[in-house]
Amino acid sequence: MTPSSLCFRAGILMVLAGMIWGLAMAISGNHSTFPAHAHLNLVGFVGLFLIGIFYRLHPGVEASRLALPQVWIWIAGTIVMVFGVWLIFTGHLFGEVFAAGGSFIVLGAAILFAWLVFKAPADGRSAA
Repeated sequence: MTPSSLCFRAGILMVLAGMIWGLAMAISGNHSTFPAHAHLNLVGFVGLFLIGIFYRLHPGVEASRLALPQVWIWIAGTIVMVFGVWLIFTGHLFGEVFAAGGSFIVLGAAILFAWLVFKAPADGRSAA
């Protein structure tokens, strides 16, 4: 699977989960976990989709051996972060460890992505 395909597929799964979560909050009238829901939609769906579009537009960068691990790290960090934020907003303060850890994991993936973006040739040719 290519990094862009993984981004698109994981992003769609995350937005579907986020939409179902949002509907559940609306039906129940309990919106206490909306920050976790928002993180899932923004970091999970929007972030992954934008990364996927970049990779699709830059096949040389997508072919890098670091592109696929970058996406997996982003996905893992997002899941850990959202879980932590959910724990915090359901009254479990130990969730801060997960929220912070996941945030640092996503930051690491973002730094790796930034490195891949900046090393990409301006004309879109292969960087390898």
